Amino acid sequence: MGTWGSGNFDSDTAADHLSDLTGRLVSEITEAMAGDPVQLEPDEYWGVALPCNLELLHTIAARGYVGAEVPDAEVIEGWKKTFMAVWEATIDDLGPSPAYKEERRGVLNRTFDQLADVARERAETIVE
Repeated sequence: MGTWGSGNFDSDTAADHLSDLTGRLVSEITEAMAGDPVQLEPDEYWGVALPCNLELLHTIAARGYVGAEVPDAEVIEGWKKTFMAVWEATIDDLGPSPAYKEERRGVLNRTFDQLADVARERAETIVE
């Protein structure tokens, strides 16, 4: 196994670990997105956990660590379309204030967009 620095993520073993970890996050998101849309509603488990997984992926991938798995930007954009459609269709049932609804919508959009941006940056780096 190769080591290229003294950092915690500067070795083949660390890259393998990150690949496994981020792969699990991507698998959970993929399964949730393919499942019953009810599970994506804002008061359901995946309606809360899925954005958490997206943010964790972004946090890891934005650091540029070797081994961090990120889906293509087009996949992330498809997830966003599906997730936000469920959110928009169901959020009013929970009676949020207009301010909360607007702020949360912004956070959710940013969460998907920032991960898609990282995916695009990584794809450009690979092509170059």
